[in-house]
Amino acid sequence: MTQRFYVHPENPQLRLVRQAAQMLRDGAVIAYPTDSSYALGCHLGDADALRRLRQLRGVDDKHHLTLVCADLSELGKYARVDNRAFRLLKLATPGPYTFILEGTREVPKRLLHPKRATLGLRVPDHPVVQALLTELGEPILSATLIPPDEDVALNDPEAIAERMPASLGLILDAGQSPELATTVVDLTGDAPEVLRVGNGPLDRIGLG
Repeated sequence: MTQRFYVHPENPQLRLVRQAAQMLRDGAVIAYPTDSSYALGCHLGDADALRRLRQLRGVDDKHHLTLVCADLSELGKYARVDNRAFRLLKLATPGPYTFILEGTREVPKRLLHPKRATLGLRVPDHPVVQALLTELGEPILSATLIPPDEDVALNDPEAIAERMPASLGLILDAGQSPELATTVVDLTGDAPEVLRVGNGPLDRIGLG
């Protein structure tokens, strides 16, 4: 049965954040709020949790997963970032953007796109996520919470509770989040390529 923790959206209770972080370490897949809809998350080192996350999301290994990081300093450990990309990342973080980048050797191959060796990275601007990342001490492996065979992200914990199966370990309920998913930008080519326009405005990052 899915657990549900009610947390304050701006000052999340440390006791509940610690419990959520421990559930991630113990292999749970959780739903948590971000600055752009809710997301599914699991521990980046847990292969079984990764399998369940993909099942809950309804995607295979060709779907880019995202490492949700506390700040830009973590991005350099997991992705290859040149000066051009770094300047754009500084404009966009923290914020509702996901960037597709080449993974480093630090990233397990099961987390990377099988043909491109790429993954998504992002730094969200949300107190609950930041508190969870601080407590966990490492990025959360994540995907936008879009039910299988649908194309709209869920932003309401009530809808998540009604529509997601019991294999979801926890809903970290901080109330409704913004409706749109992140804006996704691929930085692996010669020029940035916008793959999805979402909650992050393009003019903020000079692509509008």
